[in-house]
Amino acid sequence: MEVALQLQSPLSCRTNFSDRGHLKIKPFLGFFPHGRTTQSPQSSSWHKEHPASGISYQIEHPASGISYQIVASAADFSRRRQRKVSTPRSKGPASKGFVPKTQVGTNTQKRDQGNNGQKEGLSTPTSSEYAGPNKKTLEVKGKTNEERAGGITRGKIVEEERVEPKSNQVVESGRIGRGDENVTVLEKTKPIAKIDRGDVVDDISLEGKPADIVESDAIEENESIEIDEDVAKNELVKSESPREAEEKEIEDSSANLKLEMEANLRKQVLERLAEENFSRGNKIFVYPEVVKPDQDTEVFLNRSLSTLNNELDVMIMGAFNDWKWKSFIIKLNKTHLNGDWWSCQLHKVEWMCLHLKNTYLRRNSRELEKLAKEQAERERQAGEQRRIEEENAAREADRAQARVEIERRRERLQQLLKKAAMSVDNVWYIEPREFKGEDLIRLYYNKSSGPLAHAKDLWIHGGHTNWKDGLSIVERLLRSERKDGDWWYAEVVVPDRALVLDWVFADGPPQNASLYDNNHRQDFHAIVPKCIPEELIWVEEEHRIFKKLQEERRLREEAMRARAERTARMKAEMKAKTLKTFLLSQKHIVYTEPLNVQAGSTATVFYNPANTVLNGKPEVWFRCSFNRWTHRKGLLPPQKMLPVENGSHVKATVKIPLDAYMMDFVFSEKEEGGIFDNRYGMDYHIPVFGGIVKEPPMHIVHIAVEMAPIAKVGGLGDVVTSLSRAVQDLNHNVDIIFPKYDCLNLTNVRDFQYQRSYSWGGTEIKVWFGKVEGLSVYFLEPQNGLFGTGCIYGCRNDGERFGFFCHAALEFLLQSGVHPDIIHCHDWSSAPVAWLFKDHYMHYGLSKARVVFTIHNLEFGVDFIGKAMAYADKATTVSHTYSKEVSGNPAIAPHLHKFHGILNGIDQDIWDPYNDKFIPISYTSDNVVEGKRAAKEALQRKLGLKISDLPLVVLLGSAPDPRIQNDFVNLANQLHSSHNDRARCCLTYDEPLSHLIYAGADFILVPSIFEPCGLTQLIAMRYGSIPVVRKTGGLYDTVFDVDNDKERAQAQGLEPNGFNFDGADAGGVDYALNRAISAWYNGRDWFNSLCKRVMEQDWSWNRPALDYMELYHAACKK
Repeated sequence: MEVALQLQSPLSCRTNFSDRGHLKIKPFLGFFPHGRTTQSPQSSSWHKEHPASGISYQIEHPASGISYQIVASAADFSRRRQRKVSTPRSKGPASKGFVPKTQVGTNTQKRDQGNNGQKEGLSTPTSSEYAGPNKKTLEVKGKTNEERAGGITRGKIVEEERVEPKSNQVVESGRIGRGDENVTVLEKTKPIAKIDRGDVVDDISLEGKPADIVESDAIEENESIEIDEDVAKNELVKSESPREAEEKEIEDSSANLKLEMEANLRKQVLERLAEENFSRGNKIFVYPEVVKPDQDTEVFLNRSLSTLNNELDVMIMGAFNDWKWKSFIIKLNKTHLNGDWWSCQLHKVEWMCLHLKNTYLRRNSRELEKLAKEQAERERQAGEQRRIEEENAAREADRAQARVEIERRRERLQQLLKKAAMSVDNVWYIEPREFKGEDLIRLYYNKSSGPLAHAKDLWIHGGHTNWKDGLSIVERLLRSERKDGDWWYAEVVVPDRALVLDWVFADGPPQNASLYDNNHRQDFHAIVPKCIPEELIWVEEEHRIFKKLQEERRLREEAMRARAERTARMKAEMKAKTLKTFLLSQKHIVYTEPLNVQAGSTATVFYNPANTVLNGKPEVWFRCSFNRWTHRKGLLPPQKMLPVENGSHVKATVKIPLDAYMMDFVFSEKEEGGIFDNRYGMDYHIPVFGGIVKEPPMHIVHIAVEMAPIAKVGGLGDVVTSLSRAVQDLNHNVDIIFPKYDCLNLTNVRDFQYQRSYSWGGTEIKVWFGKVEGLSVYFLEPQNGLFGTGCIYGCRNDGERFGFFCHAALEFLLQSGVHPDIIHCHDWSSAPVAWLFKDHYMHYGLSKARVVFTIHNLEFGVDFIGKAMAYADKATTVSHTYSKEVSGNPAIAPHLHKFHGILNGIDQDIWDPYNDKFIPISYTSDNVVEGKRAAKEALQRKLGLKISDLPLVVLLGSAPDPRIQNDFVNLANQLHSSHNDRARCCLTYDEPLSHLIYAGADFILVPSIFEPCGLTQLIAMRYGSIPVVRKTGGLYDTVFDVDNDKERAQAQGLEPNGFNFDGADAGGVDYALNRAISAWYNGRDWFNSLCKRVMEQDWSWNRPALDYMELYHAACKK
């Protein structure tokens, strides 16, 4: 007989065979793939190969000559679930037996009944399967069950089959049949095996020659098996019970065994995983370790290792496929595992990708709050450590400065002591000759010896130790009784710790003196004879200087801190105001009450279909969800909107869940759909405040060839830096991949360091990392010299250079294992990123990302721009009006459905009149009149203009065409000759002068023929200067005429802020300038209020960053 057991852990069992002999069986540990061995009557020992891989028991019965071999091997049960199974008992004295039950969906199926009408067994043996005419085989296979086993107790699980076949019967695959009748006959007898609970058996097969007696009692774990041959005798007999009942009992008994085996194996695997993960400090693991589709998965959390260690209840919040599908919240339960392990089961799904590292474990969001507090505390401690280090460094710097000052003073004093004396004959002397600090002395002066001979009054102006404390002695001189000259004297108290007395004589007190005797500009000096030791004085003086420097530093830092706090406060106020403007910017279409939607509250959405594609529809249906359409509750049922009295709006009320951070909605004409208003594919989104869940940050990677201030040629460099900072300030993750030019300005790169190297295209590429304006920048340095040309643009192979860089940047992302949400490329120079990504990288590891492409200048690389437009998921340009102006361009026209205009902004840290070091007075909108007046006077003085209170108009621009540049040179010469004190033309770039011009000008004129965005008018308004512009591109989108654009401004949540004109000729410019200058003369108070108004408008990157985030999310939704 052969017995094959599939399991993973060592088998522990005890068996007694009752017959005429007694023998010991030793374990043989080895690996057998399917648990099948052959009989070996010659062997009576157990052989051990490897305890971890499998178990083989080899038993020889000395009396019967039968060899039994029990083999355990690994089983794959990860797809199987267990269920409780009862074991029915048959009537009568017969013992329990078991036969296999075929699993649904396996290759083993039940056969039809034979010719005699009786049922066949589970398999039909062929002649090739028989070992011989006397070989009888009983093969048992366990069943894979759908449910888990529960409540299994230790006891007799495997029981004996007692069979008495006739001479022409065979036993094979669980059935005994006649050679001619194919009939199976079984009779149950006493149990033959008892298996400990800790062992798991997957498949069992029994095969062997007829045996007289087989009975099981126990098998010692990993030891020997004793067989008592005198316990009982058994023989195979024909069963009289019904076949169907027998099969049922056999199936249930087999299932019971199978369930315990699988349960024990699962338990041992989980205990191993729990121990391994705990030892590594991992608080989470899953079982099975490899998660597969259509499979149950169990998640385990060690509560003691998490921030939930004191919580009574633990919940898991998660989702599949990067939080985009089937979110869930499940309660975890305490497990039997050693340690504080809790678990829950995620039931089988058709397909899934479970991101455990992004799974939030929480109870009422305390996990997230605690993690945030811990991170904040770490940052606070790091900041405190930096502050202490900075204070120590500043203190040492002050000490060093004090020492330098003392050395300088000592050197000067030594020079002074060489000139000092106790008296000068016929000029001055002191009585007494020996004195010290705080003594009262008389200082005599011969009036007739110097320039004060005819003075009516005499005064001494004095100090000490080379005038260390300035003027500290002031006394009037009295006439002396001495007769040998015109002697006068003053009684003076010697200053404490004075080394030398310093003084001059004058004809009056300090503010009234006009004539001095200063010893021919050398002053008078007298040594203090009994002064304290000089070294002690210098030590004290050094300490005094140090304390003075410390106090000066403290006052400076307090002033800087107060200024920084006010700047931050003004930024926060402007940011909040901009968000409100952003929410109201669609008010003519949609808005909410309240405007700031709070989690856990109820909000009403108002919609005006008259301004949308649903105009005139009899019904409007509201379709809503939350959290960028990923909320666990999914899409709410469509809601018919109700009309609002006295208007064209309709409304719907929504209950906002506590775990919402964004409300998402669209509108349709019917409940089942029809025409939709989804904001041209962008959908409508309203932020939700006060929720227990925060919006997950996006990861944006910019691939660009310009970046301010390290490598700037035009506006592209400003946009890359400023947009990245603004998006990062919204708590998203931003990285920049940039070429490492040999002409980089590395002084503006912090923590610059070599990181690693990788290879692509047969070239080694070194990767450097640094921080630029607080942004993480990865510098790629290919070792083929493409970026060692000393310039950014201007090489004959610029296309090759930047094409290589684009490919290398994507390769860097791939090899680094970085999976951004958005890859943002700019202009023709990084346009290849779009098609290289889609053709070579999207399907090979970077499938998560979406490509956004921005056109800054359509004048260069149109072919590249057109190709990038075709491949990008979303595309933008730098203003809404400019996007319409270029919509007919062949490179853009086929892709208008994904083309959007988003304004650029200005860097409010660079252009800030409150913190500008290039203007005479810092100012805000509160003191704009005083600030601009001082700046105008400073500008007039610097340019040599007449200082007067007249309107100052400035034209700023550039001339890329040399012919136009020559025209400006001729104009400058004419202005200087004809209007010398009233006009200036500066044909150079001067950073400090540009700041002073923006602050000092009353009007900034921008008469551009075309202007994609324009920053000049935005900076002008930041400084309270009024823009006068032509209606084109971004100029039209940002300047609203005070006379004609009130409604257009209100639609954007703004007020009119300047003057504009249509024509591209002198008449158009004159029309706008005349109105502007007349307003300046006719209403100065109104004009000053206009300056205040434009300063309070936000033209920073606050609003563009919100627009770009909407675009990024729309791209990912696709």
